[in-house]
Amino acid sequence: MRATWHGHACFEIAGEKRILIDPFLRGNPTADIGPGDVHPDILLITHGHEDHLGDAVEIARRAKPKVACIHEISVYLGEEGIEAEGMNFYGTLDLGGVLVTMVPAWHSSSHAGRYMGTAAGFVIEMDGRRIYHAGDTGLFSDMKLIGELFKPDLFLVPIGDRYTLSPALAARAVELVSPRVAIPMHFGTFPVLVKEATEFRELVEAKGKTKAVILRPGESYEL
Repeated sequence: MRATWHGHACFEIAGEKRILIDPFLRGNPTADIGPGDVHPDILLITHGHEDHLGDAVEIARRAKPKVACIHEISVYLGEEGIEAEGMNFYGTLDLGGVLVTMVPAWHSSSHAGRYMGTAAGFVIEMDGRRIYHAGDTGLFSDMKLIGELFKPDLFLVPIGDRYTLSPALAARAVELVSPRVAIPMHFGTFPVLVKEATEFRELVEAKGKTKAVILRPGESYEL
């Protein structure tokens, strides 16, 4: 299984199926590709903010993937002519052999002034591996429960501060989740965000339990 970072919170997970998460590409100054370059089988959206919902409508219309998101976003997408699977916290969908469980995130969610439900994260099980994409979130104690329940191999965690976890709090989140590998995201995109992930990596690896991998947009990690 391969996880490729396309900048901000957008990841492409390639294995038995090709999964795209939070497709903010057009308008993302760090993205290495555009919305026409992706052909997902599954599209996951953590919440409604433009830097996460991004190009979901355009991609879904063209590529016709299976789409999963919180219920309120599925209603919005339905109005745009997109068939989407609505779900909520700790519910699980079987999307053609890929198990997707929605987990909580501490963050807001809206689009063009419209309420879009609660922000979320996803635990994805495919090819015998589990990936936890935390979406945009602060620190919360259920991260420990998520780690205990799902035992993720890979944790994709925001470190940009101001709108999400800081590098130090993201390192604390890694302690709670206890994955084999952690990859930081949601940094370096805009001037208000943390620019580099060096501090995060140093804090995580000082504990000696989890490997921290820093990617640049377009780079991949083989799991």
